[in-house]
Amino acid sequence: MSGAAQVGVVGGGAWGTALAQVLASDGRDVLLWAREADVVEAVNAQHRNPRFLPGAALHPTIRATSVLADLAVLPVLLLVTPAQHLGTVLGQLAPQGTDIVLCAKGIEQGTGRLMTEVAAAAAPGAALAVLSGPTFAHEVAEGLPTAVTLACAGGEAQWARLSPVIARPSFRPYYSADVIGASIGGAVKNVLAIACGVVEGLGLGANARAALISRGFAEMQRLGLAMGAEGETLAGLSGLGDLVLTCSSSDSRNFALGMALGAEGDRTGGAAALLAERSTVAEGAFTAPVLVRVADERGIAMPIAAGVAALLDGAISPRALVAQLLARPLRAEAPLG
Repeated sequence: MSGAAQVGVVGGGAWGTALAQVLASDGRDVLLWAREADVVEAVNAQHRNPRFLPGAALHPTIRATSVLADLAVLPVLLLVTPAQHLGTVLGQLAPQGTDIVLCAKGIEQGTGRLMTEVAAAAAPGAALAVLSGPTFAHEVAEGLPTAVTLACAGGEAQWARLSPVIARPSFRPYYSADVIGASIGGAVKNVLAIACGVVEGLGLGANARAALISRGFAEMQRLGLAMGAEGETLAGLSGLGDLVLTCSSSDSRNFALGMALGAEGDRTGGAAALLAERSTVAEGAFTAPVLVRVADERGIAMPIAAGVAALLDGAISPRALVAQLLARPLRAEAPLG
């Protein structure tokens, strides 16, 4: 294929670049928007993104731009900007295209809105979908086998438009109509990954991490079902699948942040310095406090998420967080308890 791009990716970080690589793998022309001038120059001149995805040789049909308006007329857009900036970027973009696929994972801090709600307000005429699942950007860019959820608010008609654009032999989307479940799974797992990283940083072993993943999944279910998500979605790729991956590897920025925090042991207040040192976004750090607020407003108990929020705020130390969770009252293990 050659000619004008019919699909655009908004966000030139590691995940946005990896998605552009997938979309271009069959020779399709893809337009990638990046805020950073050096990223635009490197993609166009060298077919690489050394800042965010070093080592990946990008397909030559990927073209980068720093002008948002260049993407506004495209019929399919993948939004991969950080969750806290999605509304602003989408408002500036003023898309005229039909389909917007949301790939950012988080909850808006000031409002408590899911990304679908943010996008619906910023682009009321767009048909929205959510792409989420267990994915590390560098593996996707390498063409390693990956499966994701593509949740379409527009139902099967939208799926019929989008699945040929997104699906590739090594990148397999599964259909869902549950955009709420796909959104909640992606947001909550980032917070839980920080907690699992703390367990790793403290050297507490695989048993503790497995227990935390299981109990964290119960928290995800409680909140998700209360907000209208479907249990099948939360137990699928965009929920449990993404949770297991993100909570099991330092390739996850959220897990790596938790590891660094856990290594500080009894020290409090280290999160601010660690976050300031990082050039990439650990989205769970921004999601944790608003996630706890949203859960509290609905009367949903999320003790792991609450502990992560307290740790990030400097209220407790990593070791105190673990002790706090272990000191909770003994009870029966209910599926959603």
